[in-house]
Amino acid sequence: MTTTSAEEFEAHRPRLFSLAYRLLGSAEEAEDAVQDVYLRYSGADRAGIEHPAAWLAKVVTNLCLNRLTSARARRERYVGTWLPEPVITSDGTLGPLESAEQRDAVSMAMLVLLERLTPTERAVYVLREAFGYGHREIAGVLDLSEANCRQLYRRAVRRVGEPQARFEPASERQEELVTSFITAARDGDLAGLEKLLAADATWWSDGGGKVTAARWPIEGGAGIARFLAGGGPKFARGLDFVPAEVNGALGLASWAGDTLVGLSVIEVRDGLVTGVRAVVNPEKLAFARRQLTRP
Repeated sequence: MTTTSAEEFEAHRPRLFSLAYRLLGSAEEAEDAVQDVYLRYSGADRAGIEHPAAWLAKVVTNLCLNRLTSARARRERYVGTWLPEPVITSDGTLGPLESAEQRDAVSMAMLVLLERLTPTERAVYVLREAFGYGHREIAGVLDLSEANCRQLYRRAVRRVGEPQARFEPASERQEELVTSFITAARDGDLAGLEKLLAADATWWSDGGGKVTAARWPIEGGAGIARFLAGGGPKFARGLDFVPAEVNGALGLASWAGDTLVGLSVIEVRDGLVTGVRAVVNPEKLAFARRQLTRP
């Protein structure tokens, strides 16, 4: 592959990664899929590729559909709660996130909801909602009829819900709330935690059986407060918590010295913490670790 062709592919790489990540919920697998596309592109007769962007999108989508089938089987055997691999988004890795709807499209909550869909439904939904493809274009990507794509999209929307901004954008007030939340957890301040948590809040931890983590969601603000007050001081000892934009939302990076040991998304609404999604499985932190330790 000539340098010029390689540079041409690199111009498409960010968009291809963004698409693959939304389809797979895994940054590592998305990188692998994009690399596979690169290899196919380098070996293709590019003179016969009239629209490279469309060709590349079709190839990466279909590679991801194949991966989703095996990924679903692995997730059925996953130890504890499964969460997507977190991505630091302040560097534009997942493209522009200028609106609440764009941020919601890459949120942990949305990626979990997309797990309800079949691989083909997921592809239709992501291409339509995140990338603005028309049904005719989607039909060309998936080699389906336009009518079938419309039907798949309607079914996906019913399962996921109408597109909407589900969470409030980060603000200075939210950052103050998260700081108070971390301080209360560090101190084992049960009363303080109860004041900061919504009554219907939920805590999800993804350790994947690799490290200690709650294997099932903890429901209710009171239950989360007791959980954190009991184990928070011990868990937080020796850790530094640094604000980070994770999947388009307010989050925290947990560091033990120079080692990233966790990434959490803090969901806030009406001045209260409504949810925490904490990824502590070290295998799922590799991509974000590279993002945060770049020179």
